[in-house]
Amino acid sequence: MDARYAFRKTQLLEECQVAPEIFEQVIPRLYTFMEPFVKTFPGHAAEQHAKTYVCGLLSDVERKNVESIAYRFGQSRLPLQGFIGWTEWDNAPLRHELIGQVKTHLGQADGVLVFDPSAFAKSGRESVGVARQWCGRLGKVDNCQVAIYLGYVSRKGHTLVDTRLYLPKAWTQDKARLNQAGVPKARRGYRTRHQLALEMLADNGAVLPHGWIAGDDEMGRPYWFRRRLEALGERYMLAVPSNTLMRDLEVEPPESSGRGRRPQRPWQNVEAWSQSLGAEAWRRIDVRDGSKGPLVVEVVKRRVVSRTHRRQQGDEEMVVVIRYRD
Repeated sequence: MDARYAFRKTQLLEECQVAPEIFEQVIPRLYTFMEPFVKTFPGHAAEQHAKTYVCGLLSDVERKNVESIAYRFGQSRLPLQGFIGWTEWDNAPLRHELIGQVKTHLGQADGVLVFDPSAFAKSGRESVGVARQWCGRLGKVDNCQVAIYLGYVSRKGHTLVDTRLYLPKAWTQDKARLNQAGVPKARRGYRTRHQLALEMLADNGAVLPHGWIAGDDEMGRPYWFRRRLEALGERYMLAVPSNTLMRDLEVEPPESSGRGRRPQRPWQNVEAWSQSLGAEAWRRIDVRDGSKGPLVVEVVKRRVVSRTHRRQQGDEEMVVVIRYRD
């Protein structure tokens, strides 16, 4: 990890410390929050199982499996296992309730929809979607599950609102494995992580007021995804890998020799281009006060075109490069 990002990560972790006395108020508030959700389950027993399971996830149980949670609250494991693993219930009403609450309590016209892939390391091969693939938490290819999350951010707060589990092709092409894992037929077709993000945008974008879409460099890497967002009328700010090739439209192209084609601006990767800029190109911004003083960044913004996956010149975009000051 780059030193400046490691430093910023340390700052964020220090700001995430929660005082122990705050947890004394959590459980009553949790029950109040859960009430409209658990009422979507049929029967009182299902409501209680839902409450038990959520409290178990937030408890001091070291292994957050159903058996450990049931024993933590002095219950038999079989009823809770039946509710979590065997009983069929639709999660759509819960998602609908959540989206409605987010719109009511956090919704603002300039809110931001954030797409973020996240991986979970696994030791076995039975969990749905598990495979050897890139695991960001471990920083390497390993056995893990990957999900795409949709978050909502406004000046009033932030929260997760939806998720899709990514199924690698090795899963979608193995019908027996899908049957054994109980994957619904509607979810068995192969979809890339970006296609899953667009599905969530189609389901939630019209409901949640927003002015921007944001994501990390995995989300911003494919040119087609950025173009698709623009075609949908969305404004976006997506990170791109530092080796993304681009042409700076705000510099003069090379002089023509008078023969042949007019020379084009050179292709440069974002990292090399930004490092070649003089000090006058950068603008200093004080973002906010942190625990160890103000957070200061330097920013440069330019009109560019980038290469498509077919190694052609794409449409005009705006690139913003941010560097942190130590």
